[in-house]
Amino acid sequence: MKNLYNEVDKNEILHRLENLKVDAERKWGKMNIVQMLAHLNASIETPLGKNFPKRMFIGRIIGKLMKKKFLNDQPMAKNAPTDKMYVVTDISIDDFDKEKQKTKELITLFYTNGKEKCSTHPHSFFGKLSPDEWGILQWKHFDHHLRQFGV
Repeated sequence: MKNLYNEVDKNEILHRLENLKVDAERKWGKMNIVQMLAHLNASIETPLGKNFPKRMFIGRIIGKLMKKKFLNDQPMAKNAPTDKMYVVTDISIDDFDKEKQKTKELITLFYTNGKEKCSTHPHSFFGKLSPDEWGILQWKHFDHHLRQFGV
């Protein structure tokens, strides 16, 4: 399974990010390209220990059961609901380059920090995750949104 803590897998995501252009067309969903980058940035900041989202009510009920379904080799489903904490709307298309650079820096920091520095704060939906589970989930999340914009 691909994992953002794996150097080859991390480099694949960074390479795909390099190919992301401001005028890329969205294939599904509601976020524009800059909102998507800001969303990815906010989400990777959780295992980096930079934000601490509250557990979602529905996640407390079924999150642990759903975790295995998400932590597999299958791509994430399109149009899945997004935790409101990770929805960024007050951002301009002019922020594309800045957000893209921040995304690359956060991915590199996640990898460089390694599993030892991964936050133990629970995921808002799935709850407690091991560092490897965070790495897999982050890779799948980046893959999902990069496919959303054709890279």
